[in-house]
Amino acid sequence: MTEVTTTRGRLIVLEGGEGAGKSTQVRAVVAALEAQGRRVLQTREPGGSPLAEAIRALVLGDWDEGIDGNTEALLIFAARAAHLHARIGPALQSGCDVVCDRFVDASYAYQGAGRGLGMARIAELERWTLGELRPDLVLLLDIEPELGLKRAKSRGDANRFEAETLEFASKVRQTYLLRAAANPNRYELIDASQPLEQVQSAVLAALTRHLGLVAA
Repeated sequence: MTEVTTTRGRLIVLEGGEGAGKSTQVRAVVAALEAQGRRVLQTREPGGSPLAEAIRALVLGDWDEGIDGNTEALLIFAARAAHLHARIGPALQSGCDVVCDRFVDASYAYQGAGRGLGMARIAELERWTLGELRPDLVLLLDIEPELGLKRAKSRGDANRFEAETLEFASKVRQTYLLRAAANPNRYELIDASQPLEQVQSAVLAALTRHLGLVAA
């Protein structure tokens, strides 16, 4: 009997602060990969599976008692563990590409820096939850916090992260930039303040450079 081997799919993540336009560019990435004949799973964090989406509702909810940083981080990593088990892991193993709106970098930026938990605590949760899995490519949509928050608020129906202070958003952005600078082979910095068409062109060009899957 001939053994059938399947090449692992690629994990492509779009990251960025509030108002960076990740959701729009996620759809563009998925469409471009599918046009190349790739099987693609589009997903998001926190969430992405029924259990993870239920946890997402807890994370984004407004609770009279509030949610402290430790609780927030543990809930998000619980959602991530469920997401990996139910959807991301099986998809990658089947050879399917996964395009995710936020992943573990968001925990470093939002909980590690924004909530002040520190990078070491997030790194331990990352090792526990992800094992050796890391994104193949992180597209970081970078935008000045003032502009990003303005965009986010203009959409209406803001969640509690979009209602955070400019200081919080600045910490988030700085951590994203530091992580991208520390590993340029895996991260691509995209200026998200540009017009939509230019951002999309930069995103697709990054796919070409890093993965060789999409014609620029």
